[in-house]
Amino acid sequence: MSARRITIGLVAGETSGDILGAGLIRALRGHLPEARFVGVAGPRMQAESMEAWYDMEELAVMGIAEVVERLPRLLRIRRDLTRRFTALRPDVFVGIDAPDFTITLEGRLKRRGIRTIHYVSPSVWAWRQKRVFKIGRATDNVLAFLPFEKTFYDRYNVPCQFIGHTLADAMPLDPDKAAARQALGIAAEARCLALLPGSRQSEVAMLSADFLRAAERLYARFPGLEIVVPLVNPSLRAQFEHILAAVPPALPVRLLDNHARQAMIAADAALLASGTASLECM
Repeated sequence: MSARRITIGLVAGETSGDILGAGLIRALRGHLPEARFVGVAGPRMQAESMEAWYDMEELAVMGIAEVVERLPRLLRIRRDLTRRFTALRPDVFVGIDAPDFTITLEGRLKRRGIRTIHYVSPSVWAWRQKRVFKIGRATDNVLAFLPFEKTFYDRYNVPCQFIGHTLADAMPLDPDKAAARQALGIAAEARCLALLPGSRQSEVAMLSADFLRAAERLYARFPGLEIVVPLVNPSLRAQFEHILAAVPPALPVRLLDNHARQAMIAADAALLASGTASLECM
């Protein structure tokens, strides 16, 4: 008799979640090579052979105006995911970050007898601390990046495992600036500014023009300044190019396909959207 195939539900809502999800799938496949992964995924998770019912771009919203505009669609997706996962009965469901969407979904699935895990703790220790009670009701376990997060959850008797931050494995302790500059074709003596306006369309729309205006002022002060802009996919690149053409069309900017980490290592300074990149830059 053949062993039953393990099924794991996953939902990621943005690029950082897609990166984490892809790493999780690779790690689990090392132990469960025949496992099936289904849910909401970005390109990296799909490249690991995950079956995507929806693309993660459907969930990537920022700011109250965009949330309100897309709320009906988001609610329909969450209802449909609840229905499909309830019918599928995965062995476990993992919500990856995106807490405003995933925690409610986790709660619905847990009440239907499906085991749930929340991967990446929201900053409940910093603001809206009462969310910890909802998280405790919604999930069977929280996977936390930071040790004090587990201490916080322990105080409220919410199951939590400290797993360490994935950047600790991905980032060298002493980055090689010279090698990064050589890889990107930036002279060793040049001043370099990196612009990282985000991995969501809403972030790029909101931040790019201001970032470019700031870069324009810096370029006027430091002629020859190298300005590099890594973008995570072709659609964001096209969006940024449209903004660039309208704001400072004469500004010499080099667009990079991905290579965000190399750009941060090579740069003397960076303007960036708040998020995982902030920690990477430090």
